[in-house]
Amino acid sequence: MPLPQDERIVALAGDLLKQFETMFGPHPGYRPAHAKGLMLTGAFTPSPGAEQLTRAPHAVRASTSVTARFSNSTGLPALPDNVADANPRGFAIRFNLAEHVHTDIVSHSTNGFPTRDGYQFLEFLRAAVASGPDVPSPKPVEIFFGSHPAALAFVQAPKPFPSSLARQTYYAVTAFAFTNAAGERRFGRYRIVPEAGNDFLSDGQVAKIGPDYHFNEIAERVGKGPVRFKINVQLAAPGDVTDDATVHWPESREVVELGTVELDPVMPDSLAQQKQIIFDPIPRVDGIEPSADPLLELRAAAYLLSGRQRRAAKAER
Repeated sequence: MPLPQDERIVALAGDLLKQFETMFGPHPGYRPAHAKGLMLTGAFTPSPGAEQLTRAPHAVRASTSVTARFSNSTGLPALPDNVADANPRGFAIRFNLAEHVHTDIVSHSTNGFPTRDGYQFLEFLRAAVASGPDVPSPKPVEIFFGSHPAALAFVQAPKPFPSSLARQTYYAVTAFAFTNAAGERRFGRYRIVPEAGNDFLSDGQVAKIGPDYHFNEIAERVGKGPVRFKINVQLAAPGDVTDDATVHWPESREVVELGTVELDPVMPDSLAQQKQIIFDPIPRVDGIEPSADPLLELRAAAYLLSGRQRRAAKAER
């Protein structure tokens, strides 16, 4: 996973990591965002029609082992599961294609992203930090929302608490180009849908759950039997925007099923594995290519830089 050639992207990624540290404090050995997490293992089985969408190795093999990570939002490793800042939840999946060969999906539980690119995102984070309770209106973040309606829409989008991390739909942020063996190319976005269906807690139920409820629950759940998710791809129609994560496609767009992920018990060395693994939002596999979305190279650079820092750090005790 090389750093991008563009020094501006690397510099912006570094600025974002510093901003996260300003917001959440230094937490050596943990991610600057989605710090609290849990690792599981499992397998991916492609659907019968998967190869009509892509010739990627995991779409044409009978089965591929996977490594997955559920996470809470923010850069706080001890963030309680029962506070609003825990949403949106994250879900990353690594398809282990061969030794040191893989492709990943990085998703979260709110469809879309607050900004078009990384510069806007950094501006958003800085405005949020500068908008404390004692700052009079219009606060910097209110001014930002006034000129960035997509960010306001993302922040205001419902983010309910799932009854289980296995009962939530997750969305990849950006679009990708899927190419099959015949050379047919379609743009699409991942939707990872729980086989058991979506299920959410009421406000009263949230008030009664503990600070580690979701991670304890998913560990107990997979200890009794595997949980399954359908990996679907919503396909773009001609003319749909494919390089802007803030633009949603109509729900009427075709959705195809790529396959099923089945997750098994939690990794016994989950914390150590989380420190080492660096998920990559860019597919880097034949048959699935990145779109021109500017967030992709930036996120890849930020993940790699933070991953190197995480591996070199002494974790908190």
